[in-house]
Amino acid sequence: MGRLRKKGIVLLKIAFSGLLLYLVFTRIPFAEVWKVLLGARPGYLLGALIFFALSKGVAAERLNLYFHSIGIPLSRGSNLRLYLLGMFYNLFLPGGIGGDAYKGFLLHRTFGASGRKLASVLLLDRVSGLFLLYLLSLFFLLWLPLEPLASYRLLALPLAGLSLAVFWMAHRKGFSYLMPIFWPSLGYSALVQIAQLACVALILGALGVTEMQVSYLLVFLVSSIVAVLPITIGGVGSRELVFFYGAKWLALDDGTSIGVSMAFFLITALVSLFGMAYHFRKPGLTLSGAPAD
Repeated sequence: MGRLRKKGIVLLKIAFSGLLLYLVFTRIPFAEVWKVLLGARPGYLLGALIFFALSKGVAAERLNLYFHSIGIPLSRGSNLRLYLLGMFYNLFLPGGIGGDAYKGFLLHRTFGASGRKLASVLLLDRVSGLFLLYLLSLFFLLWLPLEPLASYRLLALPLAGLSLAVFWMAHRKGFSYLMPIFWPSLGYSALVQIAQLACVALILGALGVTEMQVSYLLVFLVSSIVAVLPITIGGVGSRELVFFYGAKWLALDDGTSIGVSMAFFLITALVSLFGMAYHFRKPGLTLSGAPAD
């Protein structure tokens, strides 16, 4: 019954992703988006790929910081292999066990770690990234050259400070044993998002976008928040929908906006494919200082 329910959820996600893509491409001809992508400059795309891969390397380091904090000092190589496998599962095998769930299961089975603590750090790893996305979106939104927002710009710093204080207090109350890594984990999250913004900036360069870059970057940040919601397969469809409406609201070019979204997805898929090797040959997990298998 449980497996049937999981398959039903996956089918719903696939259907919802398909529906969202259908809604987007009935309003913007796919040929128009494809034309935009065909005109991309390869050198810029290579730079975007490098920055995205860098962002995922930093994200893996952040997750390993959490693992170390609960007594699982994974070696850097083991953690990176496990992280890549999780990316592959999340994007290409939605019908199987999710990437985060598999990481928790494997670490619990291998090292006997507390299931509750593993679930907590895997959740906080996601939340830390989302919080930085929110902060960056806030600053980009309030500093966007839009007249209706001009009178609210002075609120950016106080609101960011208040949000940080609330996040810190919630962290301290619910996960006091992780407080020593609160600031380092946020630092890693900031580096992750900066690297991904650089990735998107290079995609914009590849597509020849020379104006309204801040608006495109804001739409990307919002789309990244929406893509985390477990309602589609790997954010497919939901990210494109945000880019579509973002283009409408901020007077951006429709085809270019969707082209940015699709280029980012293709880069994500390419990096995630490296995790396929560890699906067929499970990653050997070793602790820091221990000899490799």
